[in-house]
Amino acid sequence: LAKFPVFEPHWQITMAHARATGSLNWNGTVYEFKDAPFYGEKNWGGAFPTKWYWSQCNSFDDYPDLSFTAGGGIRILPFSFLPGKRTETLGLIGIHYLGNFYEFVPWTSESEWEVSPWGMWKFRGRCIDNKGGQKYEADIVVRTDDDVPGVLLRAPTKEEGMQYFCRDSGFGRAVVNLWELDWDEESRDYVRSPNKPPLIDNATSRQCTVEVGGGPWWSTWKVKSEMSSILKKLIRLPYAFRKS
Repeated sequence: LAKFPVFEPHWQITMAHARATGSLNWNGTVYEFKDAPFYGEKNWGGAFPTKWYWSQCNSFDDYPDLSFTAGGGIRILPFSFLPGKRTETLGLIGIHYLGNFYEFVPWTSESEWEVSPWGMWKFRGRCIDNKGGQKYEADIVVRTDDDVPGVLLRAPTKEEGMQYFCRDSGFGRAVVNLWELDWDEESRDYVRSPNKPPLIDNATSRQCTVEVGGGPWWSTWKVKSEMSSILKKLIRLPYAFRKS
């Protein structure tokens, strides 16, 4: 589907937890670095969502092999010129840790977020619909100090091209938790395994990148991500063919 102008914009994380060595020249000052944490991604398509958030961190205290990325927004649906629902609000979380990838995406997971206009990002994901795979729950909180205003950046808009349309910072304070879930007969639901320690227990960093974009951002944005059942089936098709 990424080859066609649907579900735009497209987003691909190319390197979530890499290491980089080299130099950077900024305003005449050269910065040398070696084996520094590195993250790379790309976007393509007509424009960014009408409203979105994003956060990424791959430099944690006491968790050298941990990286997470979280993002979500309001996107225009294909055939939005037809009567009915024209937009969809979706979010996801991806966690790399000790060689494993924990994926919380709209077609296999429950996801919700609470993001303020600036200063607070909260993400929660429960992967419980992955057809026989292990179930997980993630909880991530990122905050910036009052003296961190962020930097305005340009972003592509549909009608006006590149505009100062988002705010970023690399000084977020992140706390990450990840639990394995087991089925509980009493509650008839998946719950955090009572006899197992968390897979990730309060991993912290002061080098988390955060972003808010689009708008309007008049108040805290609190949403539970929900993908339509039809789109879930459509996106799952490549997985079904891959396994067959």
